[in-house]
Amino acid sequence: MTKILSVHSFRGGTGKSNSSANIAARLAASGHRVAVVDTDVQSPGIHVLFGFDEHIPGHTLNDYLFDNAPIIDTAHDVTERIALSGAEVHSGGALFLVPASIKAGDIARVLRQGYDVEALNDGFRELVKGLELDYLVIDTHPGLNEETLLSITISDILLLIMRPDKQDYQGTAVTIDIARRLEVPELLVMVNKVPSNADLSVMATDVSEAYGVEVAGVLPLSEDIVSNASGGLFSLTNPDHEWSRAIKAVVDRLAR
Repeated sequence: MTKILSVHSFRGGTGKSNSSANIAARLAASGHRVAVVDTDVQSPGIHVLFGFDEHIPGHTLNDYLFDNAPIIDTAHDVTERIALSGAEVHSGGALFLVPASIKAGDIARVLRQGYDVEALNDGFRELVKGLELDYLVIDTHPGLNEETLLSITISDILLLIMRPDKQDYQGTAVTIDIARRLEVPELLVMVNKVPSNADLSVMATDVSEAYGVEVAGVLPLSEDIVSNASGGLFSLTNPDHEWSRAIKAVVDRLAR
């Protein structure tokens, strides 16, 4: 049975797309069929982590949203990116990416016209069925809007990413309240970019007690991640790094 995982943050800059890409890749490497969808059509970027530049070949999510292509045709098989990162793909594993267009005209059209959010919901179902997915990972647009609420509503798991920042604490509290009102089956928090002088276990306890939710992982602020500059799937190219081990722990929790 397919699990739908929405990866969300109240504000931008939390490392949401980087986390989504690495989580999806690790799930696929462990033998699952996974698709990750970039629904941040206003400011897309996850495609860079899978080796695409601004000239994305073939169709994008925008083509589906504006009736130019079926959504199954927007799914790019990026399984080889796992092997290129030096990791083994266990039997049955596959990874697909549905990127959003980075073309200025396509982004402007979304901003000007919007799109049918219900069509996006239908597209998710078609992807799940057409690609026979074990996991559908939705990389959402930060904040709260109609698209975000849809993603939260249909999710089996909502993974909220936050930083140890007062604005993030307040915004995450609002998002958790909404997720509970929408009766999301499973709600998890991941704290990212935690300064080196902080105790990670204490941070996990404090956040869990503040929100009454399970903390799936606490990830350190790392200069190595910054230096990687979205240059690839860091948790696969550097599996022994502290950040990578924390991501692996989150993936193990999600796959439990």
